[in-house]
Order: sequence, then structure tokens, then C-alpha cells
Amino acid sequence: MALAVIAAAFAVALFGIPLVIGLAEFSVAEERSSLQRLAGFAARTVQEDMTDDLVPRRLPDGPGDAAIALYDDEGTRLLGDGPAHGDAPVEYVLGSRTGPPPVEDLTVAVPVSDTGDIIGVVRTSTPPSQVYGALVPIWLGMAGLAAVVLVSAWLLARRLAIRLSRPLERLVDDADRLGDGDFGITPDSTGIAETDRASAALSRTARRLDDLVARERAFSAEASHQLRTPLAGLRLRLESALDRPERMTIAEIADGLGSIDRLERTIDELLVLARERQTTSAPADLSALLAEFDEEWRSRLARESRRFSIRLPDSLPRPDASSAAVRQIVGVLLDNAYFHGAGAVSVSVHELGESAIAVEISDEGSGVPTAALTDGHVGNGMGLPLARRLAESEGGRLTVGTVPSTMTLLLPVATKTRSPAHRENEPVDRLSFPQVPGEAAEPQHHPDSGRGEPATEPAVPSRHQG
Repeated sequence: MALAVIAAAFAVALFGIPLVIGLAEFSVAEERSSLQRLAGFAARTVQEDMTDDLVPRRLPDGPGDAAIALYDDEGTRLLGDGPAHGDAPVEYVLGSRTGPPPVEDLTVAVPVSDTGDIIGVVRTSTPPSQVYGALVPIWLGMAGLAAVVLVSAWLLARRLAIRLSRPLERLVDDADRLGDGDFGITPDSTGIAETDRASAALSRTARRLDDLVARERAFSAEASHQLRTPLAGLRLRLESALDRPERMTIAEIADGLGSIDRLERTIDELLVLARERQTTSAPADLSALLAEFDEEWRSRLARESRRFSIRLPDSLPRPDASSAAVRQIVGVLLDNAYFHGAGAVSVSVHELGESAIAVEISDEGSGVPTAALTDGHVGNGMGLPLARRLAESEGGRLTVGTVPSTMTLLLPVATKTRSPAHRENEPVDRLSFPQVPGEAAEPQHHPDSGRGEPATEPAVPSRHQG
């Protein structure tokens, strides 16, 4: 508001002051012109008498307070109102015309001539107060108009300031709410493009933060399930060592250290996946990953008198998925087969057409209900929802079947022309997977389908959706 008023005052002064000065100069010039005409008329009136050496009886009347006087050729006043002896303008006309004429704004001297000789001078003058007094009402009107302009500028600036400040105040309130953890910000349109863009950006940030916090909380809760298995295995080894410390062997110590290494790797991978860190690593090597699981799970299931087998084709393309995600998904599926399944556990990998790879984990149990993929409290704990979202974040899909008990991980095939940077920007549903034998007919809860999955359930960060 102050800036607007200062700008308006500067504009008024910039145009008003020159206008005041110009108006004063114009009024003075007009008054001089009027005096010049009056003096010329008076000179013609008295010329005949002055030629006959007679003193005129009277002079023409001037307008207002204008004074008119007649002087002889020696500068002595003969008639009218004026100084007794001619002043500088009169002396200049009578013969001392050296240099520029004297500057007298409101005094005019005109000669009275007789065949080329100057026989007298008519002098007219007006007091400056008369001219400037006539300008005072005009100047007051201009000052009043300037005041109206300034008040109007202040009112307009105040209205604009209120219009601009209210959206900003709401924006500040929304920012404070966001800082306090309230992510339900729904800004209203104000009609001001800049503030609307700022409000929209703040609203998008609130939604992203809300989604991020929800994902972090849900992922942390579900990831804790993944840490229990290696911790339980390590606890069993330590308790076994306490029962017979004299029989501790190097192999058992190495086995315990291997469990610790796997636990640390699991923690690191879960943190990477939970924090949405972009990865440009090469596609996962299923042969190497399953070799690690064979070493861990064969001995573990053997202690329960259960068999474990892995079947791989001779040549297998690499999936377009990160090693961390595939390791966690397969780990969840084996963990469910171990705790909630029965009998032998087998892992088989085969191609489905040219665009997909299927990783099947089977056991001899009663199977996994489809609802377990979305609800951690149905049947098999929180691990399966975590595995499903991880699979979908990698562009794949997770299915379950009950006859026999089979859990199938479908992964897209990596192509040579697909660069890591390109993989980061691809949509999740870039592949159309063929139907898997034994796959349940109900919806598989794709993240973009909007069917079969609670709307409030947070999704795992997707590397492909950014």
C-alpha cells in the first residue's frame, strides 16, 4: 500500500508541478499580451493631442487593477497612475535602448510617435498579486484532484493488498499445518495465478508427504516380518551353541556369521526399497539368487525332515527387476511355505512366452487364500502383501493357487535395448502376462486397477512410476 501511494504521489508530482509552473507562466504571458494591447490602444488615443503639444484629458480605463500612465519625451509623468518619473521600461523606450530590454513581467511601455519621433510613452502595469490570486482557485482545484488521486490509489492499493495477502495468509496457515503433520490440505482457487500455483504445489507436496509417510509406516511394519526369519535362525544356532559349547565347530561359527550377513543384507535392501532410492543395477541373476536360497533353505527344511528342490532351465533370460526386490519376494514366499505349508518345498523357474519369467514356489499344504495378498491378517501374515507390492513395483505380478499350493512370481524379461534409465520411467503395467495354470480367477489387485484392494492400503514405492 505504501509503495502504491508513493508511486501515485511521484506521478502526481511529476505531472502536477510542471503543470502548475506552466499555468503560471501562461497566465503571466496572457496578462502581458493584454497590457500590450491596452498600451497600444492608449498610445493611438493620445497621439493626436501629443502631436499638437496638448496634454490629453484622460486615458482609457484598464481592466481590473491595471494601471495606465502617460509620460512626455523627458520621462515625466503627464497623466495616469505610475511613478512620477519613468522607470526602466519607459527610459528604454525613450532612447536608452542599449542591451536587452529590462525584464518586467507585468509592465509594458509603448512609444507615442509623430512622424518617426518619439514624443511620449504609455506605460501599463498590473500587480502580480492579481494574476497569481486568480490562479489560486485553479491551484487549489489541482491540489484537490491530486488528493483524490492519492486517496483513490490508497483505496485501490488497500483492496489489492487484501486480495493478495489473504491467499498468502492461507498459504502460510497451510504450510504451518503441513509442518505440524496435517497433510489434508485442500487450497481453494483465488483467481490469482501465482498464488494458485503456489497453493497447488503445496497441496501436491502434502499429498506426496502423506503418501510417503503412509508407505514408510506400512512398509516398516511389514518389513519387520522379513527380519524375524533370519533372527529366529540365528537365535536357534546360538541356543544350540549354548547347549553344547564344547562341540562348536568352525562350520557352525561360519554358518552363524552367514546368518548375520544375510540379516544385514536384508536390512540394507529393505531400507533401499522403503526409501524409494533409484537403482540402475543390472537385472537380477536368478541362478545366483536361487543358489543362495538353496544353501540356506535345504539344511533348514532338512531339520524338519522336509525336502527342498530347485529346478532351473539350462538357459534363462534375466528378469527386468532388481536383485534386492526379487530376493525379498522369494524370501517371503519361501518363508510362507516353511511356516504355513507342509511337506516338500520346490522352486521352479520357466519362461512364459518371450516377455515373462515365472518363479513358482510349491509345497504340499492346503494353499494360500487370495485375500492373503492384500490383508496381512488373513492366513499367512504380513509378508505376502509386502511381496505383492514389491512385485508390482518391479512391473511384475504375484499370484497364489490352492490346488496344489503354489505361489507364482511373474517378472518381465529384460531386453538388451532397454537401458536402466529407460526402466526407471516405464509404467508398471508395461507387460500383459499370460494366464498361469492354477491362478485364481479373482482380480489380482493390480495397483492401478482399483479392484479388490482397500483404498487406504499404502503401496510400495515404485521405481517405474517415480
